[in-house]
Amino acid sequence: MVMLAPGIPARSVVPSTTDQPQPIWHPSPNFGPRRDGLKPSLIVLHFTAMSKAATAIERLCDPAAEVSAHYLIGGNGRLWQLVREEDRAWHAGAGEWHGKDDINSRSIGIELDNRGDHPFSELQMSKLEQLLKDIMGRWSIASEGLIGHSDMAPGRKFDPGSRFDWQRLERQGFAACRGCDDGPQNAQPDLFRALARDAGFTADVDDETLLASVRLRYRPWAKGPLEPADFTPLGHTALWT
Repeated sequence: MVMLAPGIPARSVVPSTTDQPQPIWHPSPNFGPRRDGLKPSLIVLHFTAMSKAATAIERLCDPAAEVSAHYLIGGNGRLWQLVREEDRAWHAGAGEWHGKDDINSRSIGIELDNRGDHPFSELQMSKLEQLLKDIMGRWSIASEGLIGHSDMAPGRKFDPGSRFDWQRLERQGFAACRGCDDGPQNAQPDLFRALARDAGFTADVDDETLLASVRLRYRPWAKGPLEPADFTPLGHTALWT
């Protein structure tokens, strides 16, 4: 039965203390302890790729599916909490960011009710911003710690997708700001890979997959081979001159 989150007793039968916005508590059995004493230093954004939030909740709470997230935000701005922030939800899977693996132990996962082929609603984005402010303050997570699922699992995952407004979150200080300088005219894959690694894209993938992942975050409309504009969001002129 769905009920408003009550206070804070033990483990994931009850949610952690949160300020506004108060979530609807809908516990998932799919969680465990964070490993090696790790605490959240990342927030990973996902889209559900499903037609409605109720379907996503059903899957995220199905023991057979073995997936979950800490939060789900509906297209109408409704917020559910499925796993305590202190616990390890099963949302990220294989991948890495800044050379670190086991992203589940290092992160809080937020699912957004979106199929991946349409814009995210204003109500949903506003609720996300409220939630990010709360989580980032509670765990001292910097803007560099907000990433997409596709950032840490390039080629395997593609969410939150090309319709997600990363620049909106950058303007408000929730996501790391991109560079704005013109890229090098001689666009070399080795330099691009080095800059991407410095930005956090350290998963072991080929050049084409890496380019697609960086573009999905910063230039989702771009097509074709590597070009100067692909370097722009990754730094500034001093890095390639």
